[in-house]
Amino acid sequence: MQTQKTGTTLEQEIQAYWQAHDIYRYEPSSTKPRYAIDTPPPTVSGSLHMGHIFSYVQAEMIARFKRMQGFNVFYPFGFDDNGLPTERLVEKENDIRAKDLPRSAFIEKCQTTAEHYEAEFRALWESLGFSVDWSLQYETISPMTQRISQRSFLELLKMGKTYAKTSPVLWCTECQTSIAQAELESSEKETTFNTILFNCEGEQLKIATTRPEFLYGCVCLFVHPEDSRYKHLHGKTATVPLFGHEVPILTDEKADPEKGTGIVMCCTFGDQTDMDWYERHNLPYRRVLMPDGKLDSEIPWLGGLRVGAARKLTLEMLAEKDLLIASNSHQHAVATHERCGKPIEIIPSKQWYIDILTDRERYLKAADEINWYPAHMKQRYTSWVENLKWDWCISRQRYFGVPFPIWYCKDCGSVMTADESQLPVNPLETQPLNACACGCHDFEPETAVFDTWATSSVTPLINAKWGEADERTEDIFPMTMRTQAHEIIRTWAFYTIVKSLYHTGQLPWKDIMVCGFVLAKKGEKISKSKNNAAQTPSALIANHSADSIRYWAANAKLGTDTFFAEDELSVSKRFLNKLKNASRFAFSHLQDFDPNWKPSTDELLPIDRWLLARCTQSTIEAKAYLDQYEIGTARHTIDELFWKDFCDYYLEIVKVRLYQGEKHGWEARKSAQYALYHGLLSLLKLYAIYVPHVTESLYLEHYKAFEKSPSLHLLTWETDSTYDPALISFGEGIKASISEVRKYKSENNLSLKAEMPIMTLPNFGENAPWLMQTLPDLKACCNATEIQGFYSV
Repeated sequence: MQTQKTGTTLEQEIQAYWQAHDIYRYEPSSTKPRYAIDTPPPTVSGSLHMGHIFSYVQAEMIARFKRMQGFNVFYPFGFDDNGLPTERLVEKENDIRAKDLPRSAFIEKCQTTAEHYEAEFRALWESLGFSVDWSLQYETISPMTQRISQRSFLELLKMGKTYAKTSPVLWCTECQTSIAQAELESSEKETTFNTILFNCEGEQLKIATTRPEFLYGCVCLFVHPEDSRYKHLHGKTATVPLFGHEVPILTDEKADPEKGTGIVMCCTFGDQTDMDWYERHNLPYRRVLMPDGKLDSEIPWLGGLRVGAARKLTLEMLAEKDLLIASNSHQHAVATHERCGKPIEIIPSKQWYIDILTDRERYLKAADEINWYPAHMKQRYTSWVENLKWDWCISRQRYFGVPFPIWYCKDCGSVMTADESQLPVNPLETQPLNACACGCHDFEPETAVFDTWATSSVTPLINAKWGEADERTEDIFPMTMRTQAHEIIRTWAFYTIVKSLYHTGQLPWKDIMVCGFVLAKKGEKISKSKNNAAQTPSALIANHSADSIRYWAANAKLGTDTFFAEDELSVSKRFLNKLKNASRFAFSHLQDFDPNWKPSTDELLPIDRWLLARCTQSTIEAKAYLDQYEIGTARHTIDELFWKDFCDYYLEIVKVRLYQGEKHGWEARKSAQYALYHGLLSLLKLYAIYVPHVTESLYLEHYKAFEKSPSLHLLTWETDSTYDPALISFGEGIKASISEVRKYKSENNLSLKAEMPIMTLPNFGENAPWLMQTLPDLKACCNATEIQGFYSV
């Protein structure tokens, strides 16, 4: 007796079959229309969870759908394996700090870790049946990607769109690197609102602050110009408590009279407002915080302390001198680093930037030139662009990233750029090919690396192999569709648009498909950092099958967040069992059927034609939804066809005709076989994008011998066909009549197989001739002895 295969074993065999037959390879020379997908390269920052599965599976379904619409699908996959996320993963897993190791040793650990996780990621995507052309795989740390990323920087430098400057920057003292505005998150923190006394010519000034540890860095006091309480202070100076230095009292409209006491101290730098005032009023700089998060060692009493300890000691000293008159608990929004969750500080530093403020209007115009799915996601993009405050800081003081291809002349300080022939280049290990214009041969390498987004933002150009010997930009650029989650609209979507417009003058893609999150509980997305995923995707696949997970992932409306609980997969399993059982039933009645038979309309009974019309109707409707990337709505349309029309009604209507050909006529049976063959094939094609393994196995079991295609997934949907609306109306009438009989039997506690002495039908009007041909099926389906009504037999 043959052992029954588990779902996972069968899926693995199907995946091996696809690989052996190269089913999903992109064909550059094909004459089919091209459909190119810009897929998000998952960040190598830990294991994947159901949140990743949700969005990636939805995008993969679109790849399958477009392939079955006759497109030559360019479907690559990449891995974002450079930058801070990978570094933090290595530090955590190895219990080390990057700064404590030689740079080369730490980078080697990063590479080893990245390779391990990339193999794990790819195995997971393959186990889910992803129709990726893996020959198109890329990594953001690979030599080719580094070359393209460095080429991008050098071109922007020539265009004057990237520049270096020393100025206040957003700084993460935990990760010890600069960050960009897009990497900020806001979280509510509890702190104290402290009212401190300053002195101005003998007058005590009450000033409220949440950051007393920055008193040493106080360079100015601000009041609102129209605040009548403090007009007498304009232009005077005040003495900073504890430290004794004098600071001017200036006016600025950003000083809120309603907040605190209305007098605000400006320190370098306690927050972003301090930074704005510093630049607007050309204020002096007093250093307080160092890059490692400790206070400058030169500061009396507080030097060398971390922020929390310095704050505590400052308040104690103020209290001892009766300079602290109030300290109240206070909830306020704090800017944090999205990567580590730690509060952001501001320190002056030399960094590299890409100019994004100058061309803000062009980026806003781009929003209207791209098709957003769902449409309301465009507002997230435009709101972000409208509220940009700073140019994009692309340099990071880290190790495992793409190096800046530049050096600095030790004599004159000029920037020396790498030659194209040197790319990819590591300036720490290589020298410029030529001397500086000043004649100097000694150079200082740039030690910073690109922000990972500076490289991820060129994924369309990476896919196009931009500037490479085997470039394919003309073939696949601009790409057709970008798929991504909504929280990285401000980073990945925006930065990609910026880079594409600068380098090509074109938008990177036509459509953007924005997916939602999977939530562990209300308002909390499943994430690696929160460790709130119940089971790993691999365990869920082993326990429930990949098709079960895929079917679940196609349940939500595009862009909406959804909850996941393992017991929800029971719905998927019930569906898969129903599909297999319905197919087995159909196959058992198709053994003697010739699929090459091409009947005329008169040779098919009306109810059989109705099923085929419903298949055509559902195919057209599902395609319309999927063209809008509404995967869930399309699946529900197909479910309606399968569960109700095909299983609940059609199979029950024709069952006796199929079993008893000698009684109902062999031609009538043949008509049912034709509808069964083509109706089920239509359903398998519709479901192929959602549950590719089970549909392929059923296709190979029965259809492959007749359909002349090695795979169900290389067939196309029949969306050019038409259907007769009258047939749809007729079928609805038949369903309603059967439903009434079922309702009657249920209400009277009768078995559905119980005999129905008399079945009464409504007036079918113009469809009466079709009804007359369907009466034998109705009688058999409802076990009715007599049918009467407008027509009776």
